[in-house]
Amino acid sequence: MWPDRRLLDLFKIEVPILQAPMAGVQDVDVMIGAAQGGALASLPCAMISTEKAREQINIFRQRISAPVNLNFFCHKPTDADPAQEAKWRTRLAPYFKELGLDPNAQINAANRAPFGEEMCKLVEELKPQVVSFHFGLPDKALMKRVKAAGCIVIGSATIVKEAVWLEQNGVDAIIAQGAEAGGHRGMFLTESIVSQPGTMALVPQVVDAVRVPVIAAGGIADGRGIAAAFALGAAGVQVGTAYLHTPESKVTDGGRKALAGAHDDSTVITNVMTGRPARGVANRLMKEVGPVSPDAPAFPHAATALGPLKAAAEKLGKTDFTNLWAGQAVSMSRNMGAADLTRALAKEALDCMKRLAS
Repeated sequence: MWPDRRLLDLFKIEVPILQAPMAGVQDVDVMIGAAQGGALASLPCAMISTEKAREQINIFRQRISAPVNLNFFCHKPTDADPAQEAKWRTRLAPYFKELGLDPNAQINAANRAPFGEEMCKLVEELKPQVVSFHFGLPDKALMKRVKAAGCIVIGSATIVKEAVWLEQNGVDAIIAQGAEAGGHRGMFLTESIVSQPGTMALVPQVVDAVRVPVIAAGGIADGRGIAAAFALGAAGVQVGTAYLHTPESKVTDGGRKALAGAHDDSTVITNVMTGRPARGVANRLMKEVGPVSPDAPAFPHAATALGPLKAAAEKLGKTDFTNLWAGQAVSMSRNMGAADLTRALAKEALDCMKRLAS
């Protein structure tokens, strides 16, 4: 029924949909629902411990027999710059004062670790069917071990040059992440935010440049988007924002309200939340300090000083300092369970393809 079965056969899934890993707003519940609908379930591991990741995968495997993807960041760690940190706290000081917080209090560092020895051992232990990487790939020794564990490897590309590099370095499939996509930009061979191509332009150019299957990501929230991705040569799609509205997601009540009120022009690409470009629903901080600011420390250190502000504001039901990562199709999301959503997306796509072919 699907015009391209490469991903279905590669991942052993029923529908060519990858549930995007969404750190901080999802856990195993979203994964189980997506897998029940026939998609590839993903666990974001960049902000959790190996113990938490193991626990989540064990729960998943106890509840359902289905393939799973573990997702990791591959950024190059940078030490915090005391001068930049001080400048950032000074910039944020009025918000601390407003919320009755001490801007000079000791704060735990932001936890976004790149893929390393500890997580590699976990992959070798759990042997997930798929491992995906963001911000490039790990070093060759770690990559070799992931492959030796029998894992299929996916990488994210935001420009054609990155896609070609990923294929040359051994990935089995490539996520073409258009500028419409929510969450962190997977950029690793470019730093230019302003020249990032959209999904419609990026996908066919990546398809023409590589031989491995291409997964379209960005602005895809219904069957029409999936059908369009296939028309452009993609073998499947990655969907994230649409799952934020599911009851299984861990989005806060305030976050759900903000997402429900979002429109096509409600998201921006910003660096003020973490120090790296990411798309999300514009909040107070993004509007008043950014969306892009030279004051923001390098990734992930910008997030450190925001921790107390985020927690205090959320207690008041506000999302002024909460990173609600979401794509430009946020207003197209529906309130339904993850399994039903996945099935609906697949049915809509097939129906759309059938109409177009007739």
